[in-house]
Amino acid sequence: MMRFLETLQGRRSIRTYQDRPVPPELLSSLIQAGEMAPSAGNLRARRYVIVRKPDLIKALSLAAYNQKHVETAPVLIVVCADEPRSGSRYGDRGSLYSIQDATAAVMCILLYAYDMGLGACWNGAFDDDLCREILDLEEGVMPVAIISLGWSTSRPSPPSGRDLDEIVRWVD
Repeated sequence: MMRFLETLQGRRSIRTYQDRPVPPELLSSLIQAGEMAPSAGNLRARRYVIVRKPDLIKALSLAAYNQKHVETAPVLIVVCADEPRSGSRYGDRGSLYSIQDATAAVMCILLYAYDMGLGACWNGAFDDDLCREILDLEEGVMPVAIISLGWSTSRPSPPSGRDLDEIVRWVD
């Protein structure tokens, strides 16, 4: 098992996948990892749509502005914000909190996918309305990310880091 810092350092956005299915039990464990993410008021105002049907993957790749890696992934996990769930406690601010809940879950899924030997990519560029229509999402459930997922065929180099002096401001 990897140490956590090694997972953080090793995870990359993977955009090429083997033509090999991801077992349902592994997908379930990824969703469980997503549910371990923090959430506002512990409401877990997020939903997940697991897409393995080729014609829906193709449609979602079109909604994702024809990103090829979305189309070639054997599975997609669409992570959604459940705005009404969070809004029931937090009013208008609940919309923001549900998005934060969803994005925290995305990061946990990406890290766990890497830890399990899978490749994944967080895709945020897509047509919201078209994605909602394709997935027949109910009112108030907003797609936040399409995670393309599969067994990787590549290993991208790490990006260059940033100097802490450039990004941190200390207030003592």
